[in-house]
Amino acid sequence: MGPLPRTLELFYDVLSPYSWLCFEVLCRYQKIWNVKLQLQPTLIAGIMKDSGSLSAMRFLTAVNMETPEMLEKVSRELWMRVWSRDEDISEPQSILAAAEKAGLSAEQAQGLLGMISTAEVKKRLMEVTEVACKYGAFGLPVTVAHVDGQTHMLFGSDRMELLAYLLGEKWMGPVPPALNARL
Repeated sequence: MGPLPRTLELFYDVLSPYSWLCFEVLCRYQKIWNVKLQLQPTLIAGIMKDSGSLSAMRFLTAVNMETPEMLEKVSRELWMRVWSRDEDISEPQSILAAAEKAGLSAEQAQGLLGMISTAEVKKRLMEVTEVACKYGAFGLPVTVAHVDGQTHMLFGSDRMELLAYLLGEKWMGPVPPALNARL
């Protein structure tokens, strides 16, 4: 019998550069460590009471609800806009540009953007934020590891060595050799 299934939940907000670091590392390691990574867009303002990414996080919540297979790409593109290219992520046109660059059609992106003011999306984002708070979140990123029937909450992007230990895996740095060879 193989190892018990292991799930990692990453609670993040694209306004957090530390969330971005954690996001990229966990996306790289999910196959190497054979874990199921569940991306959880979370409103940092709900935790820290001040942000500016409400529209972007609602948009990511809509993406997660309607086209979860695109969540990684759209999240990454929003981070690239705000933290790599110093571009806006709060205006509708900026969000649409990021979504289209990530691979969503203009029609899909517009439909998802139309969802950000719905009660369903607002409720889902609030629920996910509340879940993060129940785990003990006081900022983002928060990674929650479900291993051997136990739950472990880790705060910050600098806890990868500890996460590897919890998973019984080897930490090989932010760019593991298998990925490094492809770059």
